[in-house]
Formats: sequence, C-alpha cells, structure tokens
Amino acid sequence: MKRKYQHFATNAIRTQHERGFREHSVPLYLTSSFVFEDAEQARALFADEYTDNIYSRFSNPNTSEFIEKMCILEGMEDGFATATGMAAVFASMMPFLNKGDHILASSALFASTTKIIKEYMPNWGIEHSFFDINQPETWESLIQPNTKMIFAETPSNPGLVLIDMEHLCNIGKKHNVLVNIDNCFATPYLQQPAKYGADIITHSATKFLDGQGRVTGGVVLANKEITKTIRQFCRQTGPSLSPFNAWILSKSLETLHVRMDRHCQNALELAQWLETQEDIKKVVYPFLKSHPQYELAKKQMTQGGGVVTFEVHGGLERGRKFLDSLQLFSHTANLGDCRSIATHPASTTHSKIDEASRKASGIENGTIRTSIGLEHIDDIKADILQALEKSR
Repeated sequence: MKRKYQHFATNAIRTQHERGFREHSVPLYLTSSFVFEDAEQARALFADEYTDNIYSRFSNPNTSEFIEKMCILEGMEDGFATATGMAAVFASMMPFLNKGDHILASSALFASTTKIIKEYMPNWGIEHSFFDINQPETWESLIQPNTKMIFAETPSNPGLVLIDMEHLCNIGKKHNVLVNIDNCFATPYLQQPAKYGADIITHSATKFLDGQGRVTGGVVLANKEITKTIRQFCRQTGPSLSPFNAWILSKSLETLHVRMDRHCQNALELAQWLETQEDIKKVVYPFLKSHPQYELAKKQMTQGGGVVTFEVHGGLERGRKFLDSLQLFSHTANLGDCRSIATHPASTTHSKIDEASRKASGIENGTIRTSIGLEHIDDIKADILQALEKSR
C-alpha cells in the first residue's frame, strides 16, 4: 500500500477512518452487524462484488483503520486483524498448507509456534523441517518438492537470533515458496520485511504495537491475492479482532515511533552495562558489537529493539532467585510494555518444548528475557543490580 505521507510518524498518526460526525478522534464502532440499504446491496456484498461492512467477524471500521495503518507502515497491500498474535500466526500458515504439504521453519521460534508445527501439523498430514539459523548455506537444501511455505521470526524470541531476510526471500522466490516473517520484536518502525521480498508479515499486536499491556491482538499482512485467502479462512473460523481492541491498537500506533526510540535507547544502554557485570555470563542484544550477527542487525534494523536477553551465572536456581528478587521489573509472560518485564523462559514460556529445541532457540537454564520499558535507565539498572546481589 502506498504511503500517504513521507514519514513513518505522520502516517501512524494521520491515517484515520472517514469522519461521520466531524469527530477529531475516531469513535468506537461497537456493533456486531451492519444494516443494508436494500436487498441488492446485501446480495452484492455477500457476492464480494465490492467491499463494505457486513458483520464485525468479517470487518469493522475500527479493525479496518488498524489494518490500513499497518499496511502503510509495513509497505503491504492488505491484511486481516486477529484476536491474538498466535491467531495471526495460525491464520498466516494454515490456509496455504494441505495434507501432504511441507513447511520449512527456523529452528529459533516462539514456543507456541514451534508446537503448532511439530505437534499439530503432523496430525493433519503436514510435514515440516527446521533450518539451522547458524548455517544459512544449508537452508536451500531443505526445500522439498512439496514445500509451500518458509516461516521465520527475526529477531527470534527470546534468543534474539537474526535471519538474513534477503537470503531467505531469494530462496523462496527461486522455488516459488511463500516466505512468512514474524516481525513482532522489531515492529515496522525498526524493520520492514517487505523490502527484502517477504510475502507475508505476521505480528502479535499484543506486544510493542499496543505498548501498555492492555489488549491482545494480531495482524497478518500480504498482497491482495494472499490476503483474500487469509480473509476467507478467518471469516469461517472466526479469530477476528474486536472493535474495542482494534481501536486501542490503532491509537497505540500513533506513539509507536516515540516509544520504540526510548525502548531501544534504554535497552542498548542496559545491554552495554550488563556486559560489565561479573554475575552475568552472557548478554545478547542485536546492536551490541559482541552479537555474532551485529552487521546483519545494522543492515536490517534501524535500532536494536526493546528486548535484552542475558544469562546469569548459577543456572536454573540462580535464575529463579534473581527473578524473585526484582522489585521494579514486572514478572509476567508479556513483553513490549512501557513497564520493564522479566521472565525465565526455561521454566515458563518455553518449558513445554524439549531442551534441544530450547537450546536451538538460544535458551539456557539461566537465561533471563527482559523487555526494557520506558522507566529511567538508572532505576532499571539499580533494580537489576540489587537482584543480582540478593541472588548471588
């Protein structure tokens, strides 16, 4: 979709639904359905002869505004908004995979995405392979005659491993395979996978797009042809985003650029400081020069994002003690909030996948995933320091 204005911030703020009553701020459209002018309009709408609102499971002015903004910010033509990020992931894959098909996925994925691919897809006769993120020269060899999609997230959750999107998309185009990129951690403000040729872009809007831990949501973006298939799948299966949550998310996009600047500033300073602490075994952040993919991060991203992952000396028990000692940080499974958050992936978000899969995702027993908020950086550092001391 063509950008209305030259700059990201202006598009995020000024893309709005058409005014109905001279309102400055777009109102909520809390309705389950929409009335037809006459029988002919109803027939034409259900025949897909033109697009307008029928039922909020299909579309709604609030969800349409959120989708339009995301399309402009990501450089995509069309999209569909879902009730959660995982609903978006599922809706981005399943309409294109049938019995006997094959999906190739990154070895570093969010645990729930991995479980869908490894545990549920085989029940439906869908085959899968995982490519080693550290061996890009082997990726193409894993493409099979029945491969229909490549799925990857970059940076990955929680290991912050990057995928060379240009390389991956070139493979997809060569073999006529859809490339699906989960852009949740970076957001369209820090990177746009469409620039490298991604066919589908998937988001959990629950994270940085909302930014204040208020609502759940997701969105899938693609060209009009691909989106038509996704939309038909979602119309029948019903994972639609609610008008209220869409309204919240659309408003949140107005401040995304301001928030992400502060998230990234705080995260980089914290990551650099953590590397000086003797209690910390390892720090992972895309814009640290010690990150093995630092040059790729600088190529694909404008800043390093708001998530910092580090490993404390002392393993599983030390990791738990450290979390219990934090005072400012919230201990919750979410991320992307204006409030700093810490989690222990090995015992929570990634506890249901095997240890080999955890290690492939960059998770050790002492790994701590932090989502760095908008608080003053000195207070963030002080809280981590006292928790390290108490858990030593």
